[in-house]
Amino acid sequence: MTGMLSIVLPIFNEAELLPSLYERLRAAVDRTGMSCELIFVDDGSRDDSLDQLRRLQNQDRRIVMVELSRNWGHQAALSAGLGIARGEAVVLMDADLQDPPELIPELIAAWQEGAQVVVAERRSRAERGPRRWLTAAFYRLFAYLSDYPLPDRGGIFCLLDRAAAAELRRMSEVNRYLPGLRAWIGFRTTTVAYDRAERAQGRSHQSLLRLLRYGFDAVFSFSYKPMRLSILLGLGIAGFALAGALVIVIERFRGVGLFNQPVVVGYTSTIFAVLFLGGVQLISLGLIGEYIGRIYDEVKSRPLYIIQRMHRAEPAYAETRPDNPAAAQP
Repeated sequence: MTGMLSIVLPIFNEAELLPSLYERLRAAVDRTGMSCELIFVDDGSRDDSLDQLRRLQNQDRRIVMVELSRNWGHQAALSAGLGIARGEAVVLMDADLQDPPELIPELIAAWQEGAQVVVAERRSRAERGPRRWLTAAFYRLFAYLSDYPLPDRGGIFCLLDRAAAAELRRMSEVNRYLPGLRAWIGFRTTTVAYDRAERAQGRSHQSLLRLLRYGFDAVFSFSYKPMRLSILLGLGIAGFALAGALVIVIERFRGVGLFNQPVVVGYTSTIFAVLFLGGVQLISLGLIGEYIGRIYDEVKSRPLYIIQRMHRAEPAYAETRPDNPAAAQP
């Protein structure tokens, strides 16, 4: 096999997983016969992840360490690694070993058969409880709301060829959902199925609040349907209000309310109007606010991440390329 492979992994307090992660990555890469760089992006870890990576880099010069200036978030860390990747193919994956490194040769095989984007699609998930139910519900909801087709079981784990990776590098938006951006750019796409395992050790660093925000970024970045649904909701409640007003008029003429209860003049109509119309307005304003907030983030044009230091043990692999100006970054 020819060409170079880049593997990008965001790291946040993963010291306990790094030795086994590296061993499995090394074994998987050696099976491919390709030259490789292993890009570990430290996203502001507070444990000894950096020390672990330095020790591993002393053993394996293919390891590239990227230190971000603080915790910028999962999507920003992946984007930082993608920005400096030099390979003809780039693999994006999580570091918790739920994405099995042993699948990498299959991703490469699909790429060599002509696919430009290879998505690792989850055939099953080992998680249990509310997290699993919420994840499944999100993907079903997003499949309905999204304006672009997206594998409903595809997460971050994927392979991008040089052209697809170059287009993703051009995306500068702050509120990122990389699986959605990956679908948006197009290119020849195929999937490779796998069974998603449980986290190897410890607990996930992605809280439900972070996952909820991640879900909002996905929905509001790739769909206008929430705003359209708010219009339909407003029309529906307006129709319901008209029907309610008709019932009130009939009650006034009859002099008795539903179920033969006495009519309280003025109370029903006032409460009905305040609660229903106020609810519609708040929902609509909230949806508009989500879109405006994201516009505000974009117009500030702040960097998506800041690299504090980068440690690359080997000399530069290739000259700077127009599609990857960060390739020769020291």
